[in-house]
Amino acid sequence: MGSSEVGAISGSEWEIMRVIWTLNNVTSRQLSEIMGQKCDWSTSTVKTLLSRLVKKRMLATKQEGRQFIYHPLVTEIAAMSQTSLALFQRMCAMKVGKAILADLKELTLSKSDIDSLSNLLQEKRKTAPDEVPCNCLPHKHC
Repeated sequence: MGSSEVGAISGSEWEIMRVIWTLNNVTSRQLSEIMGQKCDWSTSTVKTLLSRLVKKRMLATKQEGRQFIYHPLVTEIAAMSQTSLALFQRMCAMKVGKAILADLKELTLSKSDIDSLSNLLQEKRKTAPDEVPCNCLPHKHC
C-alpha cells in the first residue's frame, strides 16, 4: 500500500490520526495523554491502535532514546478524499449528486470553501453530461 492508498481504518484509528495530523510528530506518551483526556482511553488502547496504523502504513515510527515518535505517511486530505470517494463509488452513480447536496445542507463551510466549491462546480458544468447513467446493473437505468 503506497502513500496514495488508504486502508480501511476504524473510527478509533481516525481519532488517533486526527491528532497526529494536527501535531505531525508525536510521541506515544504525548498521544496517550491526549487520548486519555479526549476519549478516556488507556495507554494500552492507544499503543494497540498505533501498532495497527503502522501495519496499515498510515504511520511511521522511529525510536529516539526510550521514546517512539510517530508521524503520518498519508496526508489528511488524501485519506479523507480516498475514504469519501470509496463511499461514493458504492452508491448508484445517478444518486451521488443528491447525496452530496444532502451532506452540504448539514455541513458548516467557510466562505472560502464555498467560493472554491462554486468555482469548481462552474468548471465541472462545462463538461458535465445531462444525466449520469446508473451503474447498478449492466446497461440498465434505475
